[in-house]
Formats: sequence, C-alpha cells, structure tokens
Amino acid sequence: MRVPVSVLIQALGVVVAVGSVGAQELPRLSDGRPDMNGIWQVINEANYDLEPHMARHSIQLREGPLGPLPAIPTLRLGAVGAVPGSLGVIVGGGKIPYTPDARALKEENAANWIDRDPEVKCYMPGVPRATYMPMPFQIVQSERDVFIAYQFAGAVRDIYMDNPGPSQVDSWMGWSVGHWEEDTLVVDVSGLSDQTWFDRAGSHHSYQLHVVERYTMVSPNHIAYEATIEDPLVLTEPFTIKMPLYRRLEENARLMDFRCVEFVEELLFGEWRRNPLPR
Repeated sequence: MRVPVSVLIQALGVVVAVGSVGAQELPRLSDGRPDMNGIWQVINEANYDLEPHMARHSIQLREGPLGPLPAIPTLRLGAVGAVPGSLGVIVGGGKIPYTPDARALKEENAANWIDRDPEVKCYMPGVPRATYMPMPFQIVQSERDVFIAYQFAGAVRDIYMDNPGPSQVDSWMGWSVGHWEEDTLVVDVSGLSDQTWFDRAGSHHSYQLHVVERYTMVSPNHIAYEATIEDPLVLTEPFTIKMPLYRRLEENARLMDFRCVEFVEELLFGEWRRNPLPR
C-alpha cells in the first residue's frame, strides 16, 4: 500500500518550510549584503544535458538492431556511463534555441562525446557550466570582493565589483564583472573561450557567448541561481537556465584536491610513452 508523502512527513515529525525565509533572516555582512560565503553544490542533471531528456543507455550512443546502444568507447562503462532523465533546467522547459546548423553540430558533438567534450580532457569548464559540475565550489565574499573557486580543474573566478572595463583576451573562465541589485548579485560574463561546452550532450557556443548570472540568497542554505545566455552566432534568441544551489553542511566542509590534469595524462599523452601501455 502506498502511503502519501505528507503522511510520512507528519509521522516523522518533519516541518517543511515552503518558499524562502524572510529577508531579515538571511546571514549578512557588515554592509548589509547577503553573506554567501561557503561551499555550494547543485543537485541536478544539468551537466549531462541542459535540455529535457529521457534516461538513456550511455552518454554516447550508436544505432543498434532494436534501437540505440552504447557507443563502443563507452560500452564497458555500463550503468556508470548511463544518463539519468531530467525535466531540464531551461526556463520554459524547451530546448536550446540553436540555429539549424548549430543544432546539427550539437548532435554531431554528442555522437563524438568522448573525443570532443572538454570535461573529458580536464579543460576548465567555463561559465555557466562550472556552476553545475558534479563537484562543489566555494564562494569567498567580503564587503568589497567576490571570488569563486571550483574543485573541478582548480578553476577560479575573480568577480570585479569595480568595473575595470572589457576583457582584453578570451579565457576559459571569462571576464566577470559584478554589481548588486538589492539582495541579488548580478555577474556579467564575457571574454569566454569558444572551446567550452554547456554540458555532456554536446551543447556548444561561439566566441560571442555572453552570460549574465544572478545569485539570490533565498535562505541561509540556498541560493537561487539564474544564467541568461546569448550568442548571436549560434542562437536564434537568448535563453535562461535556473536552478538552486545548496550549501554543503558537513562538518569541516571544504574543497578537496582533485588533480584531474594528472588524471588525464595517460589519456592525452600515453601513446607517446617510450613503451606505451595497453589501451
């Protein structure tokens, strides 16, 4: 017999708070701004695919006699390489508004995921992907500065609260300029390398990518995150993704060492060993 969730909650004596806490209950710095210092992480499937999708056999697929099967390079990953289903994180529930040529490239990327995804090679993830990688990140905030460090690839971002002008060069993590709109931290990100992806499904962008992020603290342990993405070279119109960020509450929570550059040395350079190992 199924027991309604509400009954189980009452039986356990759990009080569920719906919505955000009052603004006066948020932790704040001496200047009155919300205090976002801490370790944060998402709980969703955005890094697999921003778009709504069904669960599938593998991140990379091939045609089989009765339907799609795991591609040979990912076959032995089994369930570890499978993709969990998701309703997506795009506001409105639709797909990324790619041009026809850009949509075709996305599908081609997905069919060649293991060779093309920059995550596989430990390249820095870029923005906004760094936010929803399956690893934590740390916000370090003072009355004058905001800095974000990510566990994956040791990526970092210095958010300039005094606008120093436009980026002089493109880079993996881009050029971030921030300002406050009441209790929301708004970050304008430009100068992003076109080599990063949005997810493991081959979602790509051009060098004209422009991202505007919004971080709004809705409780002491939750931040509402939004990112509006525009790219006139590959998109027919801008689109927005939205998701909650959760504070890591474990005792002594911190970013751990993840030496993924070293972890991919064999993948990238192993064939040039004097005596190559079996591959």
